[in-house]
Amino acid sequence: MVVSIPLTEDEQAAVTNGRTAIDQLLARLADIPIPAGPTPRQIEAPGTARLLPIVDVRQGRAGQA
Repeated sequence: MVVSIPLTEDEQAAVTNGRTAIDQLLARLADIPIPAGPTPRQIEAPGTARLLPIVDVRQGRAGQA
């Protein structure tokens, strides 16, 4: 993803530094309006909403260690 999509420094940190950087990026973006107008903070998420877990992805063939 890093190669094919230009990222800001904050976004690059979120990709390489994990959960803490993602949380910091989301906090900074919470009051930035989306193209439709409202900010993410103004859009109510269901009470059961949660972030998806971050997992380590390795490329290679199945069965290789």
